Amino acid sequence: MTRAALGYEDFARRRRLLLNHMHPGSIAVIPGAAQQRRSNDIFFPFRQDSDFYYLTGFDEPDALLILIPGRSQGESILFCRERDPHLERRDGAILGPDQCQTVLGMDDAFPISDVDEILPGLLEARSQIYMKLGEHAVWDERVLAWLDELVSRRPAVVAKVQQVTALGHLLHEQRLIKERKEQALMARAAQISVAAQYAALAQLRPNVSEADLEAELLYSYRKQGARFEAYPSIVAAGDNACVLHYTRNESLIAAGDLVLIDAGCEFAYYAADVTRTYPANGRYSQAQRALYDLVLKANRGAIAACRPGVGFNQPHDIATEILVDGLIALGLLCGTAETLIASRAYEKFCPHKTSHWLGLDVHDVGDYRLGERWRDLIPGMVLTIEPGIYIPRDSTTADVPEAFRGIGIRVEDSVLITPQGCQVLTEGLLKDPDEIERWMATNGSVGQSAQGLTEVLA
Repeated sequence: MTRAALGYEDFARRRRLLLNHMHPGSIAVIPGAAQQRRSNDIFFPFRQDSDFYYLTGFDEPDALLILIPGRSQGESILFCRERDPHLERRDGAILGPDQCQTVLGMDDAFPISDVDEILPGLLEARSQIYMKLGEHAVWDERVLAWLDELVSRRPAVVAKVQQVTALGHLLHEQRLIKERKEQALMARAAQISVAAQYAALAQLRPNVSEADLEAELLYSYRKQGARFEAYPSIVAAGDNACVLHYTRNESLIAAGDLVLIDAGCEFAYYAADVTRTYPANGRYSQAQRALYDLVLKANRGAIAACRPGVGFNQPHDIATEILVDGLIALGLLCGTAETLIASRAYEKFCPHKTSHWLGLDVHDVGDYRLGERWRDLIPGMVLTIEPGIYIPRDSTTADVPEAFRGIGIRVEDSVLITPQGCQVLTEGLLKDPDEIERWMATNGSVGQSAQGLTEVLA
């Protein structure tokens, strides 16, 4: 088992907070992740379920957390794998029930093989069952089967079960507000990701493969202590950048291309998310610069709106207004801004929202609305700000001037809401186009190549 970056007292405190919000007489059933087969007897690298990890800090597969408020014998119960010398010799140490109880601070711990004997008894006489419905089909089926069996054997007792409730609302509202230690981990994830982008940018030049830059990102992550990507890296040159989730990363970069790099690491289970768009030859063309300046203006305008008390939708609305006004000024959209926004005609070039939550998952949990109303931003929330313009080189843009076609631009930052306003976790990565050009001329492969040619000619 990997030592958690947070103290296990932090996970215990989170469990207590959740228990305090559960109804008396209820029970929560929270499965961990299972190993996923890649091929034959080879498995994908294991990654724990985010909800389960948030409450336990336990990163072994085949585990189950049970929470029962007010249970006299203990409120937190963990089912996990038993110690197995043969399995441990092959895959590494297993904590086992005894150590799980001691190390993780669980009230009880049992072998996962005993769950069929123990858990049905814990379900008896519970008035409400909290579960992550639809996310772990195997456990959904097992719990319902246990309830059916109990009903057949002891209908009077189990008749007290009134409802099965999705756990997400309670737990995800808790996860939405990041604690100080979480904020620090996310800041570190952002720093690692920023440094990785600089490593990739230093190798950017025409005739380099997208794959080469992706390799620089991955190497930099591992070198800095982040084992995994938070999501598959997007390294998209030219028209590829108009595919929003392009991950093939196999094309050669051509002179005159813009290269969109959307990449973030996962550090101690917490995600970073940052995007920049760079000129392959070290300088933006006139058309590229016009669109880039517009996206950057939208990015900065949206960030300026990030503060406590502002509705979640407001940064998006501000970014959209800036983008639409700019596209009209460039002649790429026709009509009034009000009409274009109301009809959503701008989505031809700006097809996605400006923000999403960020945390243990790159598209993190938490409601965006409370009833019919957009929820307000409050300190501890982390969201992305990522406006973009995409003009693919296809039939949908046949009426667009050639200079603007085949361009995809996104400028994305990770933003923490603070009591005073906000903190841009990814602010260390250049996004001013003049500064990018200067950096590439001095530090990048383009600049080094030009310097080398000058020396040869001299």
